Amino acid sequence: MAMFAKHVAAMAGLALVAAGMPIAVAAQADRGGTIIPLYARGAVGSLGVPESRDRMGDSGETMIFNVSDPTLELFRPTPGRANGTAVIIAPGGGFVGLAYEHAGTAIARQLAQRGVTALVLKYRTIRSPDTAMHMPEVHMTEMDEIMARAKSGTPVEMPRFAGEPHAVEDGMRAMMIVRGHAAEWGIDARRVGVIGFSSGAFLAADLAIGDKATRPDFVGLIYGGLRTPVPGDAPPAFIAAAADDEYVPADGVQLFTAWRKAGVPAELHIYERGGHGFDLTPKGVTSDHWFDELVWWMQSRGLMKAAVDHAPTTGVTP
Repeated sequence: MAMFAKHVAAMAGLALVAAGMPIAVAAQADRGGTIIPLYARGAVGSLGVPESRDRMGDSGETMIFNVSDPTLELFRPTPGRANGTAVIIAPGGGFVGLAYEHAGTAIARQLAQRGVTALVLKYRTIRSPDTAMHMPEVHMTEMDEIMARAKSGTPVEMPRFAGEPHAVEDGMRAMMIVRGHAAEWGIDARRVGVIGFSSGAFLAADLAIGDKATRPDFVGLIYGGLRTPVPGDAPPAFIAAAADDEYVPADGVQLFTAWRKAGVPAELHIYERGGHGFDLTPKGVTSDHWFDELVWWMQSRGLMKAAVDHAPTTGVTP
């Protein structure tokens, strides 16, 4: 079965002028944060089908499909608790869908409770059919390639996915927006990171090795895949994966090796079990503790320390 289909089953897995386009903050979402569109209306092409949300399986995860209008959802710490660090969270879903709650808003709320300004990135996806599994033909082909690579070990690096270029554009745009609002949101513009899961981790790695202007200051690559070349000034990386991941079984080690070969700080956690898809939902295995270890890593790098020069203004609380 294709990675995305099995991932779904398993997990179910601002007035700103930038690039010449003004962006305005939208209203607060139900029981969520403030929704911020990445682009002015009509600035990017539409898939021609409406966005949809499906509640998947026993897990109750919300998957979002056919995203044409990318957004950030902002979760801010309670007044007086912001530490000046911001994290953009990129959910996974094979660039076909987005596992938006378990690998998105739930993590954002936990980070906000710890003083981090957290934003969930709803990046553009490829068009998927209106069927139970939402599996477009191009993604079925990509999944065949992933499974073959998992068995053979070649190619060393997975070719770019069909939806990856637009997702990376959205990630770059999100970095510009967050840094552009640093003073307003009580953020240190030099402490903006990206944490990605699965395809979101591919996106985070792309940003980490990409244009310096939109490069994160740190990244979390959670059961993601190898992207190279890693420059010597890439941001430090927290890398987590499971030994029983059947889709990208070697990529965690490969990412760590690539980061270290470039002389860039990296920390690697390979858990015995966890498969391709662990979030905050307890499974009774050691991968349940990845979030604690991420927070400890951030603490060790001074990212959880209060930044008194960046006191928060009144805003949305989780």
